[in-house]
Amino acid sequence: MATSLFKEIIFGPMRSRRLGVSLGINLLPTDNKLCNFDCVYCECGWTKKGGKPRFIPAGSVREALEKKLSEMDEAGELPDVITFAGNGEPTMHPDFERIVDFAFDLRDRYAPQAKIAVLSNATMIGSESVRRALGKVDRNILKLDSAFDETARLINGCPSSYSVAQTVENMKLFHGDLIIQTLFLRGEHDGRRIDNTTRTEVDAWLKLIADIRPRQVMVYTIDRDTPAEDLYKVTKSELERIGERVRALGIDCQVAV
Repeated sequence: MATSLFKEIIFGPMRSRRLGVSLGINLLPTDNKLCNFDCVYCECGWTKKGGKPRFIPAGSVREALEKKLSEMDEAGELPDVITFAGNGEPTMHPDFERIVDFAFDLRDRYAPQAKIAVLSNATMIGSESVRRALGKVDRNILKLDSAFDETARLINGCPSSYSVAQTVENMKLFHGDLIIQTLFLRGEHDGRRIDNTTRTEVDAWLKLIADIRPRQVMVYTIDRDTPAEDLYKVTKSELERIGERVRALGIDCQVAV
């Protein structure tokens, strides 16, 4: 299927299923995806291997964000949320914390009602600097697509060093001040069946959610084109049933379809 990269440092605003009117910040190359995951459902396509990582310089990010927010302020069309996302994993940027700090400065100047969010695969939260930065934002949204390493590797294309158990322990360092996002899907890739909606999968995932106790969980399914072709959406009723089980734990759950 066709996938696409974000061609600008600042992209949108666009209407997000989970966040409202979102203005995106891309800290990564505009001509190439840069991520330590290779998710079968990523709208940016497959992760290219090799090559030296390239990041947008912090000064260029600040200049582009200030220009866009100033234009939106003059037009009276400010965003609901300013979201770090883009062509891969934003927390890999070596100046991530500093960029978050000046994003707050610009937000306060031009769009004080807007929230700041980060969409992350949670692989970098072992870093104190990354945790500190994520602790500042209004919505630190961290990925957890399965309770099992094998399933996570099938869905997310994780490196062999990735550990769900270690990721969960790092998530617990936020003491509940985080949002977990999980994409549910089923299908096939490279001759292997993928399905994180089975009873075994969901039961084990719920145990981790109960252990982490995030302030919110977001469950959703495929919405855009994916690099792997034989993937299928989960129905709204299935997502709602999972959502109800999360709410039964006393945790807010947003179901997006």
